[in-house]
Amino acid sequence: MQTIDLFAGCGGLSLGFQNVGFEVLAAVDTWEPALKVYRENFTHPIYNLNLGNAGGIELVQDIKPTMIIGGPPCQDFSSAGKRDETLGRADLTISYVDVIVTTQVEWFVMENVERIVKSHILKNALYLLKKAGYGISYQILDASYCGVPQTRKRFFLVGHKHSADNFLLPYFNKNLSTKPMTLFDYFGDTLGIEYYYRHPRSYARRGIFSIYEPSPTIRGVNRPIPKGYSKHPGDPVAISKEIRPLTTKERSLIQTFPEDFIFSGNKTDLEQMIGNAVPVKLAKYVANCIHEYLHDQQQNIHITAPQLEFS
Repeated sequence: MQTIDLFAGCGGLSLGFQNVGFEVLAAVDTWEPALKVYRENFTHPIYNLNLGNAGGIELVQDIKPTMIIGGPPCQDFSSAGKRDETLGRADLTISYVDVIVTTQVEWFVMENVERIVKSHILKNALYLLKKAGYGISYQILDASYCGVPQTRKRFFLVGHKHSADNFLLPYFNKNLSTKPMTLFDYFGDTLGIEYYYRHPRSYARRGIFSIYEPSPTIRGVNRPIPKGYSKHPGDPVAISKEIRPLTTKERSLIQTFPEDFIFSGNKTDLEQMIGNAVPVKLAKYVANCIHEYLHDQQQNIHITAPQLEFS
């Protein structure tokens, strides 16, 4: 299946789908540091294009993909942001939907933070997609149950022109791991550490974590241990010279980018880029669910899905 990645960032979603066998024809983003990294790792083109204008629709019409994938900017829904849908970036979710509806692409996948389920933007988007004739499935997936050593909950919305609502839900659920993946499960002892520091959003939260648990969500901020950091009641050990923050490279590996993926640029940009990325193996998990669904359809295997309700 041929696809185009809108809001591609550094390419986590593209790479996950590509690894399952989907052909990525092109990608779109507007942030130059991410564009540069994407170009260094993929052979297909990526365009600097704002989807808030007609250019995105024209590009999709020219390329004619079977599927659109993408993760519209999530800061206005995120628990790390101001959670204000009026700030403007949430409008790009509707721009993304407009491209889908106008081009009438057969398939689409939209990724976002879990808090989008509480937004008016999502209700509007679902209305427009249903009106355009798409059968839709959506699910909040915890990456640690999808082959990623990280507790990272993300919302995925998948639409198909020729399927009933909730068509993918049985595949989302039946393919989940029975337990979360830890850093030790993924890396063994190759990180050379047992405990590490991850800067908390507030000092009401712990900052020290063990490799025998999933990593907390990789964010766009990676700070050193502050001087005078006091042990939090939830910290498994006290700060010592053995405790350090994760490196930029380690954070990219926790996001399940491969060892040979090229990240070039300044540290601030790379930390933000990696924190914003879709984990490659989470994207692969979703792509595999779609691939399995298509295979079952070809074999005339039908799994009954529950009725989707709209509030």
